Amino acid sequence: MSGELNWFELPADDTARARAFYGGLFGWDTSLMGDDYHVVTNGAAGAIAAKDSQLTQPRVYFHTADIDASVRRVQELGGKADDVQQVPEVGRIAHCSDDQGTPFSLYEPRA
Repeated sequence: MSGELNWFELPADDTARARAFYGGLFGWDTSLMGDDYHVVTNGAAGAIAAKDSQLTQPRVYFHTADIDASVRRVQELGGKADDVQQVPEVGRIAHCSDDQGTPFSLYEPRA
């Protein structure tokens, strides 16, 4: 469990406006991947995504070499973890929260 921050998602009601804002602020360009999910192509590793009931605030992803062990450890420490999800051609993720309810996600790269 390295814990390195390796991805983020910024939710937006209007992704075009958000892309214009962060493009103006940081010079970010994005590429559409899926339905209204815009991957930053020339900056920090992350994306601007449509806000929904699951993504209401910025989400950070921490790297782990063994997501199953990390999910168990989250639970042992009093946090919560959703089921591990396979992301085709990317790896595996799990959305979690710590023992105080702060959300974060885990990411295990595809082998």
